[in-house]
Amino acid sequence: MEDDSSEAKLVFDTSIKDAEDLLEYCNSLGHPLPEKAEVFKRAGLVMALAAWETYVEDRVREGVLREVSKRTDHAERFIQARLEEELKRFHNPSAEKTKKLFTDYLGVDVTAAWSWRHYDPVKAKEKLDALVKKRGDAVHRSKRRSTGPSPPHLVTKEDLEKAIRFFRELVTATDKSLIAPS
Repeated sequence: MEDDSSEAKLVFDTSIKDAEDLLEYCNSLGHPLPEKAEVFKRAGLVMALAAWETYVEDRVREGVLREVSKRTDHAERFIQARLEEELKRFHNPSAEKTKKLFTDYLGVDVTAAWSWRHYDPVKAKEKLDALVKKRGDAVHRSKRRSTGPSPPHLVTKEDLEKAIRFFRELVTATDKSLIAPS
């Protein structure tokens, strides 16, 4: 782990392990997976996105605290209170919502730095938005049927593995864009 990682990234590194544990559990069930295992893969995707959402909230809060001085004047209290109110409404952390939050509070378009192997900012934004949508489907649209053949699983083990890798890379790219030069 890098010495210059943010506190938010360190928390993310711990939080994403919940999704990895669910994936590991699914992998331990053998092949083919029992039908009931589908819920664990959906839960893994939900946990991965929760780790991302928490990272974004913690990281912008961390950045704002670094930017405001140690004095507690009216402007600083206002900015911090406004941020806390906005974070209460910050759900489904899409690319645009994430960009707006960091741009509004830190003056940085973090999405411009979302570039790593096989991803450029456009592709990373599209992937994030697709995962946010899939998380919504996983939470609100159970695929279980009482009769007839079961539909394909919404989240495969491969999907979950890729999502976890994606969020790890996304957090690393975001964090690097915000680390203040020493």
